[in-house]
Amino acid sequence: MNRAKVSSGDVDALTDAVLTASRLLVAVSARSIAAVDESITLAQFRMLVVLDSRGPVKLTSLAEHLSVNPSTATRMVDRLAANGLVVRQASQTSRRELVLGLSAEGKRVVQTATRRRRAEIRKIVSRMPAETRVGLVDSLVAFADAGGEPVVPDNWTPLGTPA
Repeated sequence: MNRAKVSSGDVDALTDAVLTASRLLVAVSARSIAAVDESITLAQFRMLVVLDSRGPVKLTSLAEHLSVNPSTATRMVDRLAANGLVVRQASQTSRRELVLGLSAEGKRVVQTATRRRRAEIRKIVSRMPAETRVGLVDSLVAFADAGGEPVVPDNWTPLGTPA
């Protein structure tokens, strides 16, 4: 992609820029996950993050959030449960239904990988010229909102940091 300034209304140029940035973010994410647990895939980590951000959910809701078939979600849950990262529990509204949630170890994995990812992204952002960082927060928040991604809560703290 041409690194020359583009008009903020140039959807194709902005799409190319986001695609390029997403390659970097996927690489950062993969490194942070591998440093915590090499057996977890990006897709499985995404499931853990959804459970962390949304709390216990039914399998069908989880599959919808991940845009996968329930059978795919079931296989992912089975692997993560076997590794002690996900727990199945009775629903509070109906004893016949099961909901899925993070185990304490699953929460630790999400928080540790996120802490590592945050540190690496912080290094990258700090290397950007200050004038190019102006407006970046608003743009990224709007982008995440348009994609339906929940914002990291204000009270979220990575493991090992004071609340």
